[in-house]
Amino acid sequence: MKFSGLRLYALLYLLFLYAPILLLPVFAFNDGTVIAFPLKGFTLEWFGQMASNDTLGRALVNSLIIALSTAILSTTLGIFAARSATRYHYAGKAGVMGLIMLPLVLPEIIVAVSLLVVLLGMGMTLSIFTVILGHVLIATPYAIAVLNAAFSTLDQSLEEAAYDLGETKWSTFRLIILPLVTPGIISSALMAFTISLDEFIIAFFLAGEQVTLPTYIYSQLRFPKQIPMIMALGTVLVLASVILLTLAEYFRRRGLAKTGAKDTGGFL
Repeated sequence: MKFSGLRLYALLYLLFLYAPILLLPVFAFNDGTVIAFPLKGFTLEWFGQMASNDTLGRALVNSLIIALSTAILSTTLGIFAARSATRYHYAGKAGVMGLIMLPLVLPEIIVAVSLLVVLLGMGMTLSIFTVILGHVLIATPYAIAVLNAAFSTLDQSLEEAAYDLGETKWSTFRLIILPLVTPGIISSALMAFTISLDEFIIAFFLAGEQVTLPTYIYSQLRFPKQIPMIMALGTVLVLASVILLTLAEYFRRRGLAKTGAKDTGGFL
């Protein structure tokens, strides 16, 4: 009886969590401008409107530029930080890593307002570049979390053997370490890309006159006739996010299998 109760609770929790997402494609293909039951019929009109919307296209290009830049920068910084955290011992390491990971627990709106004040105080113009800075700050801790697991599972004897054979630290890192942690690097980059693509608060405060995909969606919610197109766009974004996270989990597990480490939990 107790087991059945827990199963029912888990089922209701999953239904509450995923029902809104499952309703997105239902209304995205519905031939009606009112988001309500009963459904009127099947249509692809809203996807056609989405594809022909020039403002949406510019927002998509801006978001892709921001997400790709964020993925590259945050993963690069994550490699340095994870390597430092897992390989070297120095005074204040715990405090430094704690400060780097702090954005994970800070409210994003506080981070966004603080960045806005600092960047304007420095005389910077709000643009795509300022959004990238904010997204790198938010995504880097996630990249470090993924890469820490990849670097901590490396066998240090392989590195020491390379030194004994005459390799330098840089050549050892390039030829031995990086190939072993490549799945983790790819997983980290995909995770950072997904976080940046979906992020709204930082972009809302730091984008200035530039429009990104999340801010465009927010601006269109004021117009009831645009809601079906937003449902179609949401369906595409959910599908893209699931694909990216699935790829990230695949490369994470591939990295664990490559190094022989234990799986302590992942994204999926």
